Amino acid sequence: MWTFLLKRILVAIPTLLLISLLVFAVIQLQPGGFLQNMLDDPRVSPETVARIRAQYGLDQPVWEQYLGWLKNIVLHGDFGFSFLNNRSVSSLIWERLGWTVFLAVLSIVATWAIAIPLGIYTAINRHGLAANLANLIGYLGIATPDFLVALLLIALVLSTGGSNVGGLFSPQYIDAPWSWARLGDMLGHLWIPLIVIGLEGIASLMRQMRANLLDVLGQDYVRTARSKGLAERVVLWKHAVRNAINPMISLAGLSLPNLISSTIIASIVLNLPTIGPFLYQSLLDKDQYVVMALLMLSAFMLMVGNLLADLALAWADPRIRYE
Repeated sequence: MWTFLLKRILVAIPTLLLISLLVFAVIQLQPGGFLQNMLDDPRVSPETVARIRAQYGLDQPVWEQYLGWLKNIVLHGDFGFSFLNNRSVSSLIWERLGWTVFLAVLSIVATWAIAIPLGIYTAINRHGLAANLANLIGYLGIATPDFLVALLLIALVLSTGGSNVGGLFSPQYIDAPWSWARLGDMLGHLWIPLIVIGLEGIASLMRQMRANLLDVLGQDYVRTARSKGLAERVVLWKHAVRNAINPMISLAGLSLPNLISSTIIASIVLNLPTIGPFLYQSLLDKDQYVVMALLMLSAFMLMVGNLLADLALAWADPRIRYE
């Protein structure tokens, strides 16, 4: 296992270097830029723009800019400077990273805790009314955009006299110290983001788990286990579910970066303090160092997610541990 982990880490290093080169090249190839927008502003003199360009090394050749940016990341953990916010990129990301990870982990746990049992139930009772209803909800979850779900839930809360919509806290608790009242207020706001972010994932995972289990239940080794007189509970959980869930574990590694990129609109609608809206606004403002840092973070999370998924798959499937 340790050898497998070391090999994956050694492969990840050149992969991240290649991704950093591609990210830098794509950002450099885009037309215009933040400083070009400043030149179009009559209130900013060309001398000021030239001074900023020289201050951040943007007047150097492109390859020197890339090597300088990479050197600062590797040696100092410095991802550059935000032109728009006039602050370091690392501090801006760090302010939003905590809530992003919190919502990501909570959404993943809630999604799997709901989707896997539903997938198993709909596979075993595929002709029942409850299973058909769950499948219908699954279709609606996949087909309905997350921002529309957010708007419908906000309208529902407001129409019933509620006010816990938007953000994670009420205005009086945003900067307040932690207390039971603040925790209760957060829980009152939290259910809407969890439904919006997790609904599509629940629907997709449920249907995939259902399809995998139905396929496994028709395999010869399951029929053999039943013919030996094993209890249906043992056949289901020890043989069928354990093999059907293995492909699902591989998909878990894709969940982490998707929670940054795929929930941007929903996060904007719900005013969530996550990285997604920050990335969207930085793309609009062409704040290049912020965009490059967030793209690198997304790639890093993808690699970490895949590594964790591989380790979990090796733990769940003994055949992989012996390879």
